[in-house]
Amino acid sequence: MRSRVAIHWFRRDLRLDDNHGFFRALSEHGEVLPLFIFDTTILHKLEDKRDRRVDFIHRTLLSMNEQLVKVGSALLVEHGDPTSVWKGLLERFDITAVTLNHDHEPYAIARDKEIGDLLAANGIPLRSFKDISIFERDEVVKDDRLPYSVYTPYKRKWRERFSAGMAIAYPSAEHLDALWKCTPQDLPSLADIGFLCTDLVMPGPQLSDELLLNYALTRDQPGVEGTSRMSTHLRFGTVGVRELVRRSVAISPKYLDELIWREFYMQVLWHFPHPERAFKPAYDRIPWRVDETGFQAWCEGRTGYPLVDAGMRELNSTGLMHNRVRMVTASFLTKHLLIDWRWGEAYFASKLLDFELSSNNGGWQWASGSGCDAAPYFRVFNPSLQLEKFDPQLKYVKNWLPEYGSANYVHPMVVHQVARQRAIETYKLGLDGGKRVSDYR
Repeated sequence: MRSRVAIHWFRRDLRLDDNHGFFRALSEHGEVLPLFIFDTTILHKLEDKRDRRVDFIHRTLLSMNEQLVKVGSALLVEHGDPTSVWKGLLERFDITAVTLNHDHEPYAIARDKEIGDLLAANGIPLRSFKDISIFERDEVVKDDRLPYSVYTPYKRKWRERFSAGMAIAYPSAEHLDALWKCTPQDLPSLADIGFLCTDLVMPGPQLSDELLLNYALTRDQPGVEGTSRMSTHLRFGTVGVRELVRRSVAISPKYLDELIWREFYMQVLWHFPHPERAFKPAYDRIPWRVDETGFQAWCEGRTGYPLVDAGMRELNSTGLMHNRVRMVTASFLTKHLLIDWRWGEAYFASKLLDFELSSNNGGWQWASGSGCDAAPYFRVFNPSLQLEKFDPQLKYVKNWLPEYGSANYVHPMVVHQVARQRAIETYKLGLDGGKRVSDYR
């Protein structure tokens, strides 16, 4: 006889407390079976089988399962195409309802619709809830109902609409007695899903009040511990956004601004679900250079510009990069080297532990000038001045670039002033009519 259960499908909400969809399942349905699916549609696109993100998810699931076993339940972890997995679940269980939390990315929207249609055909309600942001989709729009494409007025409207009640926690951990009781099973290992252990150093989930108080002063200095390191936890939902908003409202308006930036890019992607295109169509006429050698040097941190190289070394070594340095490295690739922003975006997407499509795409288009609220094309970061301003004592550079200052460090691959002028002229040509310049190839 099939067990009668409700299912909460964990995806980007890998925590048991303050989880909106999980709370609704526990408090309104009961006999809740927690589920996670290692989605092969996503996994098959990951070429590096030592992917730190898969390792992060796997370790998090092990920790969640330990907590669930203590209360007599367990996490069901499946591996495969989601539609096939759900068809199998329909045969194994008498499913009364399914809950999940919204995901705004194009693939996730299409996937969830397919699963929703499958469940509806079997008479099972699928209920989806807002959990990864305070506002989403078209909840913050202009007075004429059109979406914002500039951050500052979006932020202003966001703050006007926000009230403290929107950040109240959903106490899902207080309702774990409503879980389906079962005998725990061993979770699949990384090897079972085709991946290997990595050198992952789990970013700490603790965010001190002192750091938040000083955030506005320290956030741009890569050589000090001045950022929250919450981006990975937000990406996978191991920490809830409501908690961070509550704390930033009380302590750090600047940190709240950064959380709003994240939601700004989310709503842009939801309204304009074509991340492969330039947000400003004219920028798709830029005659980018096809320079595999230059791109590889940038990827490996061998450009001869220490702040750029240190950033790329940090990314390759840890899966993370300081946000100020992300802007400098992205600007260097797109403007100093005139390489298509999509190349850099894809490289970051393959490496970043905190990769989030909306933020990654938004950031890269901002740096290249092609995105919404982007830096104008004639704004070209001087990486040497950025180093002097934000890492004057070279703490960051010396940590990630030990050969800096020695004969072993490479010479700059381009001269800043020459590259800057070339970028401005090339952008202008592209925007004026998309003419190709042969010697820029």
